[in-house]
Amino acid sequence: MPSKRPLVRLRDIVENIESIQDYTRDLDLAGFLKSKITIDAVERCLSRISEAAVKIGPVAEELLPGHDWHGIRGIGNRLRHEYDIITDSANWAIVTRRLPELHDAVTAFLARYPEDQEYF
Repeated sequence: MPSKRPLVRLRDIVENIESIQDYTRDLDLAGFLKSKITIDAVERCLSRISEAAVKIGPVAEELLPGHDWHGIRGIGNRLRHEYDIITDSANWAIVTRRLPELHDAVTAFLARYPEDQEYF
């Protein structure tokens, strides 16, 4: 069932992307691969982003088209159930290629609403 508070869930996505950006700010791929604690923190934030997208439901595609919401929702399951298949390099690619544009889009969307507003 979609969230009754989609704006809260979108803020959760932004918060977790910003946490990932903080954790990886001074890293390149080699540095990321050497830091188990950073890898674990990034995976946890990716799981939260995924769960927030699941809770938003199909309305995400309507509100913010052009993003791989199916993939965003699915990464949490892959991290939980296929953790032995997903490479840290693949997660780095998500961090550096996908999350910045998602962050910008969600932040711009949220700018239209007061911070304490939970739904439309």
